[in-house]
Amino acid sequence: MPCPLTCLVIALLAADTTPRPVAAAETVPAEARVTALPVAPARADTGPRATPIPLPPSLTPLPPALAPPQVRADTVPERMVEYSDAYYTRLTIHRYASYATLPLFVAQYIAGEQLARKGDDAPNWARSAHPALAGGVGALFAVNTVTGTWNMWEARHDPEGRGRRTLHGALMLLSDAGFAATGALASGAGEDGARRDLHRNVAISSMAVALTSYAIMLPIFGNR
Repeated sequence: MPCPLTCLVIALLAADTTPRPVAAAETVPAEARVTALPVAPARADTGPRATPIPLPPSLTPLPPALAPPQVRADTVPERMVEYSDAYYTRLTIHRYASYATLPLFVAQYIAGEQLARKGDDAPNWARSAHPALAGGVGALFAVNTVTGTWNMWEARHDPEGRGRRTLHGALMLLSDAGFAATGALASGAGEDGARRDLHRNVAISSMAVALTSYAIMLPIFGNR
C-alpha cells in the first residue's frame, strides 16, 4: 500500500498548474463593475458659510440705465427768497411815485428856464409854480427814498438783480443829495446870477442822475 507521502506527490503532479487568463474589463458584467467616485480636494474653509441676505427693494441698487442722475454740488439751485406782502405794497408805491416824478421834472425844468432867462420879467405862473413843483419833487423823493431803502434791505439775500438794485439805490441817493443842494442854492439865486446858474446846473444834473437810475430798473433790463 503506497505511503501517504507518495500519494501527495502524485496528487500535486496531477494538478493543473497552468495559469488562467484574466477576463478583460469589457467582459465583466455591468452590475459587477464599480465606478470610483472622484474625491474633491480638501478645502481649508470647511466650516459653515454665511448665506447672503437679499436687500429689500428700496435698498437694492438700480441698474445704471434706471439710476437717477447724480446732481453736482455746483448745479444745486440757490435758495429761493420769499418776499412779504408789505414788500410788494412798498414796491407799488415806489413805482407810482416814480411815474409821478417824471412830469414834475418836465414842468420844473420849463418853469426854471423861464426864471433863469427872464429873471424879474418871468411870467407869474413860472414864479408860483417853481417852488410848488420843487416841494412836490422833494415829497416824492422822500417817499421813494423810504420805500426803496426798505425794499433793498428786505431783498438783500436775493442774488437775482442785486447789481441793478444796488446801482439804482446808489444813484437815487446821489440824486437826493443833489436836490438837497439845489434847494440850498435856491436862496439868493434871484439876485445873484452866478448862484442862479449853479442852482440850475445842480438841479439839471440831479434830474439826469435820477432819470438814469429810473431807466436802470425798467423791465427791459430785468423783472425786478
